[in-house]
Amino acid sequence: MDKKQAVAGIGLFSGLGDKGLAALAAVAETRRYARGEDIFFAGEPASGFFSVVTGKVRIYQMSLAGKEHILHVFGPGEVFAEVAVFSDRVYPASAQAMEDGEYLFFPRERFRRLVADEPDLAMDMLGLLAVRLRQMVNKLEDLSLREVPARLAAHLLLLEAQSKTRRLTLDLPKGQLAAYLGTIPETLSRVLRRFADDGLIALSGSTVELLDLPRLEAQAGGRALAGRL
Repeated sequence: MDKKQAVAGIGLFSGLGDKGLAALAAVAETRRYARGEDIFFAGEPASGFFSVVTGKVRIYQMSLAGKEHILHVFGPGEVFAEVAVFSDRVYPASAQAMEDGEYLFFPRERFRRLVADEPDLAMDMLGLLAVRLRQMVNKLEDLSLREVPARLAAHLLLLEAQSKTRRLTLDLPKGQLAAYLGTIPETLSRVLRRFADDGLIALSGSTVELLDLPRLEAQAGGRALAGRL
């Protein structure tokens, strides 16, 4: 892996010049994880943060009853576990590789020393944390205020915006997607079928084609199909 090139592909560091990228590459360690391999567990000492180079990782928590809840899924160019940079606490959630992939690991102490010499990095990290906080607030609002159809419609629209195509491959297996949306697989399958029957989407295995964006946007706002399930 070309570490400098990999660092340049991280959105958080996209505005850095050649010198800054080289300094980050010198700090980073390369790691590989196989599909299903655990990267860290909730409660372990937070020794650093990660960036995905190839593959995907899911961040999840387990309830006392043993139920898994997926908090986020990260792909290439995204950073996770960055809270380790700013505190000496433990990882608040667990991380597991969803695919075979390569990662960059930034040890906390070495990164902190680098930030002391490059204050712009600290500002970038604060910006990232602010965005993450807003995402978590939005998700809490979705889980508490929106019904499952609205959550699913919003998720499909987000995938469409990110991939810039209406023909999508679901980014999670249905069981994990259900957990991510705060529901159960049976309810998710029912909502997907309802969307297909009403002409909002077309289904083919894990592929979903968005047929009616305006109605999906209305559904995401809770203004259509609500109460029908």
